Amino acid sequence: MTVCSTRAARVAATSLHINPDTIWMEIFLKTEDEIELMRKANQLVGSTLAHLARYIKPGVSTLQLDTIAEEYIRDNGATPTFKNFPNPYGNPFPASICTSVNGIVVHGIPNAKTILKEGDIISIDCGTLLNGFNGDSAYTFCVGEVSAEVRQLLQTTKEALYKGIAQAVPGHHVGDIGHAVQTHCEAQGYGVVRELTGHGIGRKMHEPPQVPNYGSRGTGPQLKAGMCIAIEPMVTMGARNVVLLPDKWSVFARDGKPAAHFEHTIAIRKGKPEILSTFEEIEQIERELK
Repeated sequence: MTVCSTRAARVAATSLHINPDTIWMEIFLKTEDEIELMRKANQLVGSTLAHLARYIKPGVSTLQLDTIAEEYIRDNGATPTFKNFPNPYGNPFPASICTSVNGIVVHGIPNAKTILKEGDIISIDCGTLLNGFNGDSAYTFCVGEVSAEVRQLLQTTKEALYKGIAQAVPGHHVGDIGHAVQTHCEAQGYGVVRELTGHGIGRKMHEPPQVPNYGSRGTGPQLKAGMCIAIEPMVTMGARNVVLLPDKWSVFARDGKPAAHFEHTIAIRKGKPEILSTFEEIEQIERELK
């Protein structure tokens, strides 16, 4: 689940979930034991998303997907972190997953009226709390056959995620991650959302630092071994501008064009990043369904 960037938090009622001043707060480094607990929470998120992948088809409502996800998370001994997550601009988040369809960039609220149809895309963002630590990951799914244009958007956004992750090594800076994401997506003509960012993660869902999807090399907090962060490109097919819908959660591409969102939680290790969440089972299911 994303956070609102410091700049936007001070000027607009978007989807702020942490005080923007926390960007300057202490960044907590995790021990090996804590990283192992985080891996378990994130593997459960990946398993939950893969479980949902088999239900994503025309005729299914986003509320049905939420019910399936919550049951799966609780059956596996965890708590859905997003449920009742506070929002200073409105009501707490009422569901266990975010279901963002087509032009909804992030934080779409599951409901009985939103019925998936052939050609849609849906980003599902999921969080779990297991053994005191959080997992967080997101994946954008195709509903049946989608256009080649939309598939390219999804492919580029996923590629940008891994390009950002590759920069997450000790000695680099947060800006190196954002620069990698931004340059890859903008080179393809896509918009990179500025108002929402990735974040640190651990005992709390949102910890410092904020991790924007844009920036300059060598800027921002320096990365150190033991940091755990969620990197999550949010990319639009058209202009990057977004608006907050009246539900005070759903963030919509202003021009209504499709948007994609992929997210991994990673641990920064000496020499290389380690991905704690997983898309492996999801991608296997996608190959089976082709």
